[in-house]
Amino acid sequence: MNQLEIINIHKNYEGKPLLKGINLSVASGETLCLLGRSGSGKSTLLRIIAGLESAEAGDLLWNGESICDVPTWQRQFGLMFQDYALFPHMNVSENVAFGLRMAGMKKTEIGSLVNEALELVNMSAFAKRQVTDLSGGEQQRIALARALAPHPRLLMLDEPLAALDRALRLELQDELRGLLHKTGIPAIYVTHDQEEAFVLGDRVAILSDGLVEQSGRPEEVYKFPKNRSVAEFLGMTNFVEGKVVSVEPLQVETSLGKLKPSKCTMPDVKIGDQRLLLIQTTGAVLAKTLDGFNRISGIVTECVFRGDDFKVTLNCGELVFEFSLTERCEGGKSITIQVPDSSIICLDK
Repeated sequence: MNQLEIINIHKNYEGKPLLKGINLSVASGETLCLLGRSGSGKSTLLRIIAGLESAEAGDLLWNGESICDVPTWQRQFGLMFQDYALFPHMNVSENVAFGLRMAGMKKTEIGSLVNEALELVNMSAFAKRQVTDLSGGEQQRIALARALAPHPRLLMLDEPLAALDRALRLELQDELRGLLHKTGIPAIYVTHDQEEAFVLGDRVAILSDGLVEQSGRPEEVYKFPKNRSVAEFLGMTNFVEGKVVSVEPLQVETSLGKLKPSKCTMPDVKIGDQRLLLIQTTGAVLAKTLDGFNRISGIVTECVFRGDDFKVTLNCGELVFEFSLTERCEGGKSITIQVPDSSIICLDK
């Protein structure tokens, strides 16, 4: 069941459209990651859901009822900002208790909820510590405890790990994912980091130019990007254009030779159509022969060892590609790579 429904939300910024009709939903117990570049409207959408800003048009439904006219404090949503917004003159417990006190709860109830929240984030031993004495990771946990303490109906997190170093970020990603699943609270997580989104999100929605370009399970979005814009945002760079020469099976004639995509994001492909192909980096091997489909020949310009594989840069005339191979390739050497059908996708430009 969808607890939150975002319906055709429009928002202008400085007289120009920022959100141009956002449609999304968050199901019970689900974490939705909003992924996009800076300025794509992710944080603005979060603030509209929280009630801190209003939209020019559209609707927000909670369990089927509109909440657009419901004040922020009555929505019972938790919001965690990127800078944590902790009060430096208060200790840990006082920071976690702040929102509960503002809601007029009894002292005994506040104490119980604070202890429960600190235990959830493994920070019970820090209850009396000043927040200014905490590390960045510890402050992040306290900010999360404060957001969780009131038992929010929806938790919203706006790039909460952005200020942390990579090692700590990776550690806290796993902790946060486990915590979200443990509490069962539906969540919206805003980030520009695709790795973070894929780790934390049950579903991912990519925002670009005021619209949701693609949404789905992380593995679906990564394996089958809808168009070049999504693929490039996800760090994919191997593109080539060609003419469709067969539909069943799908075959495309390119400057690299004939390629056989496993999937096409465009319906009604016809012979003679010009199409853009994405060649993903994984699954490629050194070819034993030059004959057949999906052979790509070029000169190795770089080969970098990455632990589990080698990143090989291949100069194919006017085009340059990158592949992940299990074998080292010498620079300046001419090689031919065979790519599986599953690594080639015909895109909607």
